[in-house]
Amino acid sequence: MTPRSQRTISRAAEVTGFGFLTGADVRLTFHPAAANHGIAFLRTDCDSAPIPARVEHVAPRQRRTALSYRGVTVELVEHVLAALAGLQIHNCLVTLNAPEPPGLDGSCRPFAEALWDAGIVDQGVPREAMTIHHAVRAGSLEQRQWVDAMPVGADAGFTVEYTLDYGPQSPIQRQSARYLVTPEIFLREICWARTFILESEVAALRSQGYGQRVTAGDLLIFGARGVIDNALRADDECARHKLLDCIGDLALIGCDLRGTVSAFRSGHQLNAETVRQLQQSHAAQLAPVARRAA
Repeated sequence: MTPRSQRTISRAAEVTGFGFLTGADVRLTFHPAAANHGIAFLRTDCDSAPIPARVEHVAPRQRRTALSYRGVTVELVEHVLAALAGLQIHNCLVTLNAPEPPGLDGSCRPFAEALWDAGIVDQGVPREAMTIHHAVRAGSLEQRQWVDAMPVGADAGFTVEYTLDYGPQSPIQRQSARYLVTPEIFLREICWARTFILESEVAALRSQGYGQRVTAGDLLIFGARGVIDNALRADDECARHKLLDCIGDLALIGCDLRGTVSAFRSGHQLNAETVRQLQQSHAAQLAPVARRAA
């Protein structure tokens, strides 16, 4: 497969809203960046250096992906990363005046639409790609939670599959979603899928000070009888959202992926561990080549 050209946006694009965790009013701006810049976050509300969107900067968190660098952290970055990765935008500086991006409607569609409207331009520099030659697994069958990264034909691109299964007592039915990731498919089938949570979990988060401004109209809250004060956009919207999260988390590898990733009940920590295992597998493949060259 011929390497893709690196891409950025043609002009700055702004998205505003409030943060789901802190409730802070947020202004987030996507800025064009030079070739080989990569994706980075810059908090303007504090003394911050750009935080590279790479797996080595992932901070341990539950239920979200956070990046930390030189003592500064930005929370809940997965939806921003998914929008950039889904549209194949490789170089961008993301500035925000709060500890987290705006939560918006719980999906990444507003981010994706802002980026698309800004215009995407080729930069004439090849984009690094990692082809999955050997299968790796993060998690295990015993834990009933895993991610498999598997090789496919060199021209098959990047496919992500997610299976969600919380058991027969859950109000969220078992469901799966699988898509080849291209900008067109991402915009049409994935970017609009929203964050979801159980009603029983909302009270626990609010007791910790999180989500004080969030209502059932802002994301999908499931009670015993289904979605509360909202409606699904598709029967498999929850699986599509988890697939969206996977796309954002896997972008922390910092290059294109070629292969298939199949996730079963995975979360952000396991997605990041998949990236680390892929990096280790790739480095092991390159080591004999490097020794011969030396």
